[in-house]
Amino acid sequence: MSEPWSRPSPPRVLVAEDDLEMRRLVVETLRRSGLDVTEASDGGRLLVQIGKAYAADDASHAFDLIVSDVRMPVCSGLQILRGLREAHWQTPIIMMTAFGDDETRRSAEALGAVLLDKPFEMADLCAEVCRVLEWPKG
Repeated sequence: MSEPWSRPSPPRVLVAEDDLEMRRLVVETLRRSGLDVTEASDGGRLLVQIGKAYAADDASHAFDLIVSDVRMPVCSGLQILRGLREAHWQTPIIMMTAFGDDETRRSAEALGAVLLDKPFEMADLCAEVCRVLEWPKG
């Protein structure tokens, strides 16, 4: 669990989803909750955004949370999650999937991620984001 939110700026969230309509819905929902949201349209772009944040070498550019689809072109969300954990990154991750079989769920949870099965209510996503970040808004 993270420390209660104490920074003056809102949490930075990176959303990766290859389905345009779903990505827009998630991004706009989180922005309306007061979060600073960056979006990526596939696994490759997710890696680019993570790399930019890392290269900035400035805590204000780091993402406080990643929300990612499991199945995406270029690189899957689970592959990225595994890579981040192998590199000892502790950034919280919420995974989304329409294919939530037991193996996917076990893999995500073993790596410390939360897995939401699509379709889900945006209110449930917001509640999970706020819980993970200890962000009081929502």
